[in-house]
Amino acid sequence: MLKRFWRYIVALLSGGLDKFEDPEVLLSQAQREMQEMHARNRERAVQAITQKNNLQQMVDDTQKRVDNLQAKAELALKRGDRDLALQLLKERQQYETTLAATQASLAQAIETSEAVKNAIRREEETIRQKTAEALALKAQWKNSQIQNAMHKALDNIGGGIAGMEQTFGRAQEKIRTANSEAQARAEMAKTRVESRISDLDSAVGTEAAETELAQLEAKLGIGSTTAAPRTTTTTTTTSTDSDIERQLAELEAKVGGSGGGTGGTG
Repeated sequence: MLKRFWRYIVALLSGGLDKFEDPEVLLSQAQREMQEMHARNRERAVQAITQKNNLQQMVDDTQKRVDNLQAKAELALKRGDRDLALQLLKERQQYETTLAATQASLAQAIETSEAVKNAIRREEETIRQKTAEALALKAQWKNSQIQNAMHKALDNIGGGIAGMEQTFGRAQEKIRTANSEAQARAEMAKTRVESRISDLDSAVGTEAAETELAQLEAKLGIGSTTAAPRTTTTTTTTSTDSDIERQLAELEAKVGGSGGGTGGTG
């Protein structure tokens, strides 16, 4: 805990607090601290079990000593050496007292070591669970980073398209302006003196060609024939109009007479 607090202070002073607070860094730090704590607890468990084993060895040795003294006391009595047997029994009694105390300590050590081993197993299960959760959280963090990067990329793509649309719009406007300017220049070119003189030269040339054609037709005898139809056409038209008027007058007279007779009959 003190190490973590110290690293936090160092990161704060060095300006790396944002990196230190990165979820992946935090999860890795938590996993490392759990592993370090588990290693320390396992070492404590090893020490507790070692003490239990030592007590067990002491109980076994003391029990063997008690049994050995009991056997020697019996052998001394068989040989008739009652004083030696009494001395051995007194010594055995002292070892039995030590054995009882050692057995009590051993029972407590066994209970403690079992509790420690159970705690270590639970801690290992917790570490495995937290490790799996850390992996899942890291995956979620990576996925979030990827999603954010994709959204930023999409935003940049949209902005780029908008910028290209503006560029296209400016280009189209310039093209329209250039076309309009070209049309205006063409229109102005028609009003220039050179163009008007060119049109006049063309008209003079056409008139001269028509005069020359008329002279040629007259020379070939085609001109009188051509003029005649014009007069004839006019005369024919006038004659036709007169005939139509005469026919109309006759029709009116006829219709008028018929109408009078019909009116009398009625």
